[in-house]
Amino acid sequence: MSNETLLARLRDSPGAGKLTAIRFAGQFGDGLFQAALSGAILFNPERESNPAAIAAGFAVLLVPYSVIGPFAGAMLDRWDRRAVVLWANVLRMILIAVTASLLFAGGGETPLLLLALTTVGLSRFVLAGVSASLPHVVRTSWLVPMNSLLATVGSGFAAAGAGAAVAIIGGIGAGDVGSGVAVAAAASGSVVGTYAAARFPRRSLGPATLAEPGDHGALRALADIAAGLKSGAVAVWHSPTVTAAMAGIGTHRIVFGADTLIMVLILRESTSTSLPGGLAGFGIAVGATAAGMLVAAVLTPFLLPRLGRVRTIIGALTLAAIVQATFIAALTQTSLLIGAFLLGVAGQTIKLTGDASMQIEIDDDHRGRVFALQDTVFNIFFVAALAVAAFVVGPGTVDLAGETSAHTVVYAGALVYVLGLVVVVVNARRHR
Repeated sequence: MSNETLLARLRDSPGAGKLTAIRFAGQFGDGLFQAALSGAILFNPERESNPAAIAAGFAVLLVPYSVIGPFAGAMLDRWDRRAVVLWANVLRMILIAVTASLLFAGGGETPLLLLALTTVGLSRFVLAGVSASLPHVVRTSWLVPMNSLLATVGSGFAAAGAGAAVAIIGGIGAGDVGSGVAVAAAASGSVVGTYAAARFPRRSLGPATLAEPGDHGALRALADIAAGLKSGAVAVWHSPTVTAAMAGIGTHRIVFGADTLIMVLILRESTSTSLPGGLAGFGIAVGATAAGMLVAAVLTPFLLPRLGRVRTIIGALTLAAIVQATFIAALTQTSLLIGAFLLGVAGQTIKLTGDASMQIEIDDDHRGRVFALQDTVFNIFFVAALAVAAFVVGPGTVDLAGETSAHTVVYAGALVYVLGLVVVVVNARRHR
C-alpha cells in the first residue's frame, strides 16, 4: 500500500486522523521535553558529570514508568482508553508546567528529576494507549503500513521537538532558564493531544470488555495488576513472533543503553573536533539514530511479507551484532554516528515487527497490558545496561583514543546481541 493511499485513509477516517494527531503531538512534545531535560541534567557543566550521575539521570527519566507501566496496562484493558489517553495528556500538561516553574526558580535536582520521571511515564502511557487503540480505527490489513507511516513521520516529529529544544537553549543560553523555556514549550504537545482525545466518543477506542462502573477504580486495578501481567505474559508466550519481538527489543535496549552512556561521556569532552560537544552533539547522534529509524520504517513493510516476522527479527539482530563489533567498537566520532544510524535501522525494524505482531495476534482484552509490558522491558533493560556500563567504565570520562573499560562494554554488547539471536532461534524452534 502506497503512502498516498495511507494518507487518503487518514483523511477519510476521522478516528485514524485523531489518533495520528495525538501520537505526533505527543512525540513532538516528548522530543522537546527530553532534550530540554538533557540540557538541564546531562549536559549542564554546573552539575555532576561522572558516569554514575549520568546513569542516575537516565534512570529517573525511565525507571518510574517501569513501575506504573503495569498499572497503565491494567487501565488500558479495563477502562475507557479514550478517557485514559485524555486525562494522561491533561496530567502531563500540568506536570510540564510545574517542571518549567521549578527550573525557573532554580529548584533542586531531586524534585526536578521526580517530576521529569513522572512526565515521561505519562508520555509512554499515551503512546501505549494509542498503539492499543489503533486496531479500532484501521483495518487489520492496514496495520503494518500504517505503523510504518506513523513511525516514519512520528520519528520526524520527535526529532523536530528535540531540534526545537536545542534551538531554544542555544538562543537563550545553556542553564536552567533556557531549559525551562524549552520545557514549557513541550506542553504544546499535550494541548493538542488533549483536544484530539476529547473529540473521540466515549468507549470508541476499546477495550472490547469494559469494567463495570463499580469495578474499575484505581484500587481494583492495582489489585488486578499481578493477574493482568500474568495473563499478558502468557499471551506473549503463546505467540512465537511476539515472544521473539520481546526478546529482540530487550536485547537491543541492553546494548543501546550501554552505547548511550559511552556516547554521552564522549560528547562531554571539550576537545571534540568533528562534532560539537554537549547537547548539540548529542542531538546529532540522536538525529543519526532517528534517520536509521526512518529507513527501517520504509524497509520493514517490504521485509515482512518476504522474510516473515521471526526471520526479520533475526536479520535485524544479526545486523546489530555486526555493527556493534565494528563501527561502535572503533570508538571514533564518525564510526559512532554510522553505528547509531545502523542500530537505529535494526532496533526500529524489531520494534515495528513487534508492534504488528502484538496488534494482529494479541486479543483486544490483553493488547494494552502487552504493550505496557513491552515498554517496561524497554525501560528496565535500558537503565540496567546504563548502570552496569557506568560501573565498568568507572569515574571520569571516555577518551576517543579508546579505553580498555569502554571497549569491554562495547564488545560485551556485541556478545549480548549474539545471545539474543540464540534466544530468538531457540524460541522459534520450540514453537515449531
